[in-house]
Amino acid sequence: MTMILIIFGIGLTAGVLSGLLGIGGGVVLIPLLVLLLGITQHTAQGISMLVIIPTSIVSVWYFYKKRLINYQAAAYMAGGAALGALVSANFVQAVPASELKRIFGIFVIFSGLRMIWATRKK
Repeated sequence: MTMILIIFGIGLTAGVLSGLLGIGGGVVLIPLLVLLLGITQHTAQGISMLVIIPTSIVSVWYFYKKRLINYQAAAYMAGGAALGALVSANFVQAVPASELKRIFGIFVIFSGLRMIWATRKK
């Protein structure tokens, strides 16, 4: 039961931060799954991909009601994202977990620094 509450709490944290900050839940989910639960990097990424589905449905419903969706842009992006996911999901299996962690960490740090620098320019 305790493990279920921890996993639920991780999901809740990812959902709150996703909604509040507009970040992908994977930025929060993957490190928490790997560090707190000891799940492998590859499995954590797979879980994160699956968790996107209900999170997206809830978010899309809200944005739909507020008329904040550009359907044409979303359709083009979805096509590109689906193709990119298909290619990378096959490729990532060949990348060792330690290297994948390093790449993920660099991406998160780089993204954070870009956001900080972007706010300083304004």
